[in-house]
Amino acid sequence: MTNKPVSLDAAVDALPYNRLSWWLDRLVAGVGRWCSWLWLAVLAVVLSNVFSRFVMNEGSIALEELSWHFFGAAMMLTLGYAVVRDDHVRVDVLREKFSLKAQAWIELVAIVLLALPILYLMIDALVPYAYKAYTFSERSQAPSGLPHRFIFKSVLPLGLMLVAVALFSRGLRCATFLFRFPREIQPGTDERDGTHPHP
Repeated sequence: MTNKPVSLDAAVDALPYNRLSWWLDRLVAGVGRWCSWLWLAVLAVVLSNVFSRFVMNEGSIALEELSWHFFGAAMMLTLGYAVVRDDHVRVDVLREKFSLKAQAWIELVAIVLLALPILYLMIDALVPYAYKAYTFSERSQAPSGLPHRFIFKSVLPLGLMLVAVALFSRGLRCATFLFRFPREIQPGTDERDGTHPHP
């Protein structure tokens, strides 16, 4: 194994899949693809709000809140997809200078000791937060605002759960690369373009 530094794209492709990580990545990526259609809903609601306000001279608090909720839901439910594809923003400027093995160690330690515990604490706090909104039938403070705020508040822990699943899968791939456990599989080629698969 060489210690030559590799580019980020090469590092993503070099991390092997195992059976569990492959299916977890497919699950998170599938949810992310479906939820990406929410961006069209965001666009439609924003355009409707602009038309209502500047053409019909009738502002709508409900439309404004709906655009915020759709935007927040689209962001939260597609974060896991960004982790699976490794398209999220990185701030570790030194990482790209390291060998693939060092990168895998950094990722595995960071996922196990930092990311997953923090996500657990956030989810643990957000589930009661959403449940409380459901219990008290919480609605917008604006008289013409939206009811059922528990729906949007439930999206917050759900999105973080998807991120946690994606990071857990990523950690499994690092473990497969470093320890050869879980056992590596060859998931085949991407049906869309025949390249190395990204779930």
